[in-house]
Amino acid sequence: IPKGILRSVERFEIQKADGLCHLEAVILYIEGRKFCVSPRIRKVKKWMKKNKHKIPRKKLMVENREESKLLKKKKKKK
Repeated sequence: IPKGILRSVERFEIQKADGLCHLEAVILYIEGRKFCVSPRIRKVKKWMKKNKHKIPRKKLMVENREESKLLKKKKKKK
């Protein structure tokens, strides 16, 4: 993957193999378009470490809320 493409990434998401699609992937958003790349590519791994701030916060917040709801339900059952 050329450096120029990685520089123009606006945000990215990590897709796990346990969802609807059974492939692990990194989804790169470039100029409103989605590009899927393998998370095993060395350049992509290195780039993701440097650009953690480009993961959408909304998604992280929603995941945290869902986890806290599950914990509350478990506590109520006990």
